[in-house]
Amino acid sequence: MKEYIYPLLTLLNEMSPYLLLGLLVAGILHEFVPRKIYADKLSGNNFSSVLYAALFGIPLPLCSCGVIPTAASLRREGASKGATVSFLISTPQTGVDSILATASLLGLPFAIIRPLAAFVTALFGGCITNRVAKSERNNTTTNSNEPTKEKKLIKRVIAMLRYAFVTMLQDIGKWIVIGLLIAAIITIAVPENFFAQFNDSPILNMLVILALSTPMYLCATGSIPIAAALMLKGLSPGAAFVLLMAGPATNLATILVINKVLGKKILLTYLLTIITGSIGFGLLIDYALPPEWFTSISYDTCTGCGAHDGAAWWQIASSILFVILLIVAFAQKFSKHNDCDCCHSHTAKSVTRFRINGMMCNHCKANVESSLGKIEGVTSVRVELTEKTAYVEGENYDTGKIIQTISELGYEYIEHSSQKQ
Repeated sequence: MKEYIYPLLTLLNEMSPYLLLGLLVAGILHEFVPRKIYADKLSGNNFSSVLYAALFGIPLPLCSCGVIPTAASLRREGASKGATVSFLISTPQTGVDSILATASLLGLPFAIIRPLAAFVTALFGGCITNRVAKSERNNTTTNSNEPTKEKKLIKRVIAMLRYAFVTMLQDIGKWIVIGLLIAAIITIAVPENFFAQFNDSPILNMLVILALSTPMYLCATGSIPIAAALMLKGLSPGAAFVLLMAGPATNLATILVINKVLGKKILLTYLLTIITGSIGFGLLIDYALPPEWFTSISYDTCTGCGAHDGAAWWQIASSILFVILLIVAFAQKFSKHNDCDCCHSHTAKSVTRFRINGMMCNHCKANVESSLGKIEGVTSVRVELTEKTAYVEGENYDTGKIIQTISELGYEYIEHSSQKQ
């Protein structure tokens, strides 16, 4: 037990300060950067829309499930297919939180090349998509003049903090914990230099990692400790980088939704870009760049010997704060919410209950609520993730339009029923 706890605590101490800082920056981006800026810059089948999509996506800390409805929503608001694919590739691979965490565990060169690889592959995939889809007509529209509600600064700061340390932790916290646990297990269970025996066949090494990571769900931050632990067991830095790229950018759910929203040709372009980019940059790291750049793993001194004796007080304090915030976020996520507008109307109103498959996180929730709320006649929308249900309130709205919007966002409509409140 001691051999397991020490590596786990060491990983947590190394990552928690950067995670907290990254989450804070994520909240600032979410609350203070108007969303319509994204949509306005992503229309048109040209290079500039692909470029903007890649630049917008790299700092956003969206997981691969959260990025799907966000990208689908941008697509509906006017983003081209090329820009949508560029956003889909660049966003889940990186994020301000994962970039900082990468620097803390794997070193600065890894932290630099990771967003660079995401940027290059996003440009490549987006431009190819524009070529593939150039004959298709863009039927989506953008309403740049949609009014926005101004909020006082203090309310925006509160919303920023809530998004950073509640919403974001509810979405990616589980995957960070899973990544830390897997990394700790690898540290004690896998023999020293286990992967070194395969280093004579680096391509085979990378293909195995690619085959394992593509269908799995790995968030950009949660994949970092796993990659670090595998490197300590002899996995080459290039093969570890394949895990860092392909793991967050792909999973079975993402593949199915892209196929539904953008079509088989775009899905094939997306997957080939991820595969080519991850292996290409993996080979670059292993053969073209100095090896010492990619071997400075922060917790290599603790393998098999326990935690860092020299952990700074601010690292320990950050770990304690991170764990407290994680517990609070999950306590709120699984608690009952009985104070919503839909459930406590003072007059009897009709509420329609839509059962939806595929909603996985708070970004899914926000996109469904926002998109359905824009439909004419709809006055309020509330999504319950645990129930896989959207409660829609209004008068004379088109139910068929709601079902169509759910499908366009990449989710599966199951059934609906009306009830009086």
